[in-house]
Amino acid sequence: MNRSASKTKQPLAARAYNRIYENIVTLAYQPGQELQEKRLMAELGLGRTPVREALLRLAGEKMVESHPRKGFIVRPITLQNVKATFEMMRLLEIGAADLMARRDVTPFLEGMHAAHEDVRKAVEDRDVLGLVEANHRFHQHYARCSHNEYLVHCLEEVRSEAKRLSYLSYANELETGISLDDHYRLVIREHEEIIERLRKKETDKLKEVVLAHIRAFQNRIVFFMSA
Repeated sequence: MNRSASKTKQPLAARAYNRIYENIVTLAYQPGQELQEKRLMAELGLGRTPVREALLRLAGEKMVESHPRKGFIVRPITLQNVKATFEMMRLLEIGAADLMARRDVTPFLEGMHAAHEDVRKAVEDRDVLGLVEANHRFHQHYARCSHNEYLVHCLEEVRSEAKRLSYLSYANELETGISLDDHYRLVIREHEEIIERLRKKETDKLKEVVLAHIRAFQNRIVFFMSA
């Protein structure tokens, strides 16, 4: 999705989706918050149909949940689903590394490089939402290196689930012993190493850096939630 496209040229449902999506990812709409259709219509200046279509799409992406009496609520962030998210992230990205060792990853390295440059630019611009999206694209291209459509689909779901966690990680200065700027530098360095290990087919070293990359992310989220 090109979020930089002019909103005036977007279909109404797409405009509603983008606005609600960004508010969920950036936590302007808090986990567990009820999303009343009438309030969203007034806030977005849109009719019921595009707002309802956007909410249904977001429900399909597990960004919101539909409840019989409450309508739609922003999917809560709980310790249980955070734990499950990181467990699956590790299983899928390490499993992908084994597949990549036997397959041609060249077609996807260019996409990884491009996403990595977007990560760099977002860090320079202090564009946290842009950083979340660029990081997501990087890991999408990583998954595609597996040449396995089922793994790509599963990892897309897990990484989409983690977007709000990414925003928390990238937007907050946490007293973890690592400054936010150092965390940005670590992410950039690890992305570079992931690309290099992939290119050289160094599977064991690739797994090490992927695990370290996920662990650094998880540690920041656990610290944030326990603070």
